[in-house]
Amino acid sequence: MKILVGVDDSPCSERAVDFVRKMKWPAGSRLLVLSVAHIPVPVTGDLYGGEQAAVGISSEVERKNHQTLADRVQSTLREAGLATECRVTVGDPRVDLVELAKTERADLIVVGSHGRTGLGKLLLGSVASHVVTHAPCSVLVVKQSPV
Repeated sequence: MKILVGVDDSPCSERAVDFVRKMKWPAGSRLLVLSVAHIPVPVTGDLYGGEQAAVGISSEVERKNHQTLADRVQSTLREAGLATECRVTVGDPRVDLVELAKTERADLIVVGSHGRTGLGKLLLGSVASHVVTHAPCSVLVVKQSPV
């Protein structure tokens, strides 16, 4: 079984990884951890006297942060005895998860959910909702436990 695990640096992602770590998967299962660095959007603003300054994190810094996260998750899952590899892409997590599931012929995608509803979901979007709708395979959404 090939399992794609989408991660970011959030408590709901940690919960999904913990779920995957504790689950009994069929013998020979392989896990592929994916962390997607968002495409940086250049933001400029007026400084003193009308000077313009760029504000934001470079794509290289963002990529390194996601690589560190993916490596940490990979280590956690390997310590649990799971065959795991990791990848980092730069783009839209919704699109990249679905595309990687297609190219890798994943049997299952596991993602966490922030549990946003209403306006929050509309404004921020939902990776989990998009993946459930567009994935070529089954999707397991691990919800964040109630506070």
